[in-house]
Amino acid sequence: MKVSVWLLGLALLSGCATSPPRNPENICAIFKEHKSWHKSVEKSRKKWGVPAHVTMAVMYQESSFKHDAQPPMRYFLFIPRGRASDAYGYAQAKKATWADYQRESGNGWASRSDFDDAVDFMGWYMSKTSKINGISKWDAYNQYLNYHDGWGGYRRGTHNKKGWLLNVSRKVDNRSKRYAEQYWQCKDDLNKGWFW
Repeated sequence: MKVSVWLLGLALLSGCATSPPRNPENICAIFKEHKSWHKSVEKSRKKWGVPAHVTMAVMYQESSFKHDAQPPMRYFLFIPRGRASDAYGYAQAKKATWADYQRESGNGWASRSDFDDAVDFMGWYMSKTSKINGISKWDAYNQYLNYHDGWGGYRRGTHNKKGWLLNVSRKVDNRSKRYAEQYWQCKDDLNKGWFW
């Protein structure tokens, strides 16, 4: 009895920590490998209106689909000084912003290392970006600038002084467009549930 309870607990824990997809450049291959991710992204899309290809392109950039992603450690000489921020998980959400999401969405048990919660957070954030700064939910370029520099930072134009960030946003936008083309070819079958 104790062994079966232990195995059940281990199975539940392993379900929380999913490995990154083998082919992250193809959204159909991602959803084929991680079937539950498509359901999560679709649920978020219906709730917040952010298309799958935008959410997934931003997540790829932020965490490479790693559930425990963190910013790199900073060092002084050889002494670790801590990380650049407390961002964590699939969505690279910061603690304060995650707490706002939990409060506003009513999802108090949400975990930054859970894919379903992460895509719901991203949908919430991008939906607010649309309301606060008037950015289309389909505009991956400007959505990413808001996601990176925050709503206030975007309004102040902080991104305009960061050429590297503008380049990254172009990469996100290009990936989003590729994902959209790919998703168009498989989404109907994915939504039927029998394709994979």
